[in-house]
Amino acid sequence: MKNASVKVLLVTAGAVLFNIIFWHEKLGVNSVLFDVFILWSVFYLYPSAFANRPMKWLLAAHIITLAAVIIQNTFLSKLAFSATLLLVVVFSQYLHRSVWYAAASAVMNYLLVIPSFFTSIKLLKGIPFNFYGIKKSLRFLVIPLLLLVLFFLLYNFANTIFKSLMNDVSLALQHFFNRFFTWFSWQRLGFLLLGLLVTGGLLLKSSVTYFSEADARKVNELLRKKNDLVKWKKTSWFDLLSLLMGRFANGVMALRNENKTAVTSLFLLNGLLLCINCVDITYVWFGFSYNSDINLSEYVHEGTGLLIFSILLAMLLLLFFFRGNLNFYRQNKWLRSGAYAWLLQNAVLVISVLFRDYYYIEHYGLAYKRIGVLIFLILVLAGLMTVFIKIQQRKTAYYLLRVNAWFAIVVLVAASCIHWDETIARYNLARKDTITLDVKFLLSLSDKVLPELEKNADVLDRTSKPGEHEEGEYLYRSSLTPRQVFENRKKEFSAAHKTYTWLSWNMADSYVKKELMEIAIKHTSTIIN
Repeated sequence: MKNASVKVLLVTAGAVLFNIIFWHEKLGVNSVLFDVFILWSVFYLYPSAFANRPMKWLLAAHIITLAAVIIQNTFLSKLAFSATLLLVVVFSQYLHRSVWYAAASAVMNYLLVIPSFFTSIKLLKGIPFNFYGIKKSLRFLVIPLLLLVLFFLLYNFANTIFKSLMNDVSLALQHFFNRFFTWFSWQRLGFLLLGLLVTGGLLLKSSVTYFSEADARKVNELLRKKNDLVKWKKTSWFDLLSLLMGRFANGVMALRNENKTAVTSLFLLNGLLLCINCVDITYVWFGFSYNSDINLSEYVHEGTGLLIFSILLAMLLLLFFFRGNLNFYRQNKWLRSGAYAWLLQNAVLVISVLFRDYYYIEHYGLAYKRIGVLIFLILVLAGLMTVFIKIQQRKTAYYLLRVNAWFAIVVLVAASCIHWDETIARYNLARKDTITLDVKFLLSLSDKVLPELEKNADVLDRTSKPGEHEEGEYLYRSSLTPRQVFENRKKEFSAAHKTYTWLSWNMADSYVKKELMEIAIKHTSTIIN
C-alpha cells in the first residue's frame, strides 16, 4: 500500500518534470535531468536489481548513450538512449535474460499503464486518513497564525522599507499567477498527459509476468529428448517431413533418413554457393575495374540482397536440421562438416559484399545506406559465428536469438557514439575533387554539417547532370539552388536556437554556433581588409 502511494507520487512528479523540461525544447541537458529522476526512482523501487552484473553492464551502456545525446545529439543516439533506458527499467522490474522477452514486457507495461495507474490509486483508498490529527494540528496553528498576521500588519505600517519589499513580493506573485494562466493551454495539457504516459510506462510494473516466466523457462543447452511417436506424428514438423520424404520420415530409421536428407541438401547448396563465391572472388575481389557503364548502386544492392536471402536460408535450414536429436546422432559427422562449410561460404559472401560496398564508397563517398551495409555485415558475421557455436556446442535457438540481440544492442550503443552526418560530410568533402559529390544529399543532413559546408562553400555552386545523384534528388525536393538552401538552413538554425533555453543545450549545436560565428567573423575581416 505504501509502495502504491510512492509510485503514484513518482509518476505524477515525473509527468510534471517531463512537462517543464521538454516543452518546446529538444533533447539536451533536459534528458540528463529526466534520466536522473527515472534511474533514482527505479533504484528506489527496485534496489536489489542493480546488484546484478548484467544490470551493471546495461547501466554502463545507458550512460554511454546519455553522453552521446549530449555530445552528438543525433537521432541514433536518442534512439539508443531510449532503448537502453527501457531495458534498464524492465530488467530491474522483471527477471530477464533475453532482450526479446524484455522488450515484450516493456510493451505490456505501456499497454497496461492506465490500468496500472488506477490500480495504484485504488490501493491508496485503503490508507487510513487521520482527520482527528489534522484537526488537532490546525487548532495549534490558529494562535501562531493570528500573531503572525498581527505583527505583519504592524511591521508593514511601521517600516517603509519592509512595506516596499512586501509590495514587490506581492507584484511578483501576481506576475507569476498571470504567467501561469497564460502558460496553460490545451496543448500543454496534452503534453502533460504524454509525460504521464511516458513516466507511467517506465515506473509502473504491469501485473503480466508471462514473458519473464517464459524467459526463465528457456535454456541455452540443447537436451536430448525421447520422442513420443504418437505425439510426434501429430506435429507440423512430422507433416513437413512426411510431405518431403514420404514413408522415410516414419519408423525407427527416421533420424537416419533425415540425416541423409540434410547431408545431401547441404552438399548441393554448398556446391551452388561455391560457384557464386568463385565468380565473386574472380571478378569482384581481384578482377574489378570501374567504368561509367557500371551502376554501383545496383552492384551493391544485388550482392546485399543475395546475402540477406542466403543468410536467412542458412539460418532456417540449420535451425531445422539441428533442432533436436539430430545433434546427438552419432553418424552426423558429415552433416556438421556440411554445416560448417555452409557457414564459411556465407562468410566469403560477406567479404564479397564488403568489396562491393568499398567500391561504391570509393567512387561516390559515404551515405546512410552504404554505412548501413557495413553495420549489417558486422551483424551477419556475428550471426554466423553464433550459429557455428550453436552447432558445435549444441545450443538452443533461444541462445542464438538471445546472444544476437545483445550483440545488436552493443552495436547500437557503439554506433550512437559517432555523428554519422558529420563523418559523411567530412569524408566526402575531403575528396570533393576525386569522387562524384552529391551536394544535394549533403544539404539534407543535420545541422552539424553546416560548418563543413561553409568551409567548402565552392561546392554549392556545382552543377550536376540530371539523374546523376538519385539519393540527393530524392531528399532535396526544393526549387531553390543549393546555395540558397544552405543560407536558409543557417538562418533557420539561428532562429530555432533563439527559442530554446539552457535545457536544450548540447555540444553538437554549441559547436555549430561557434564555428559559424568564427567563420562569419573571418569572412567580415577579410572583406574589410
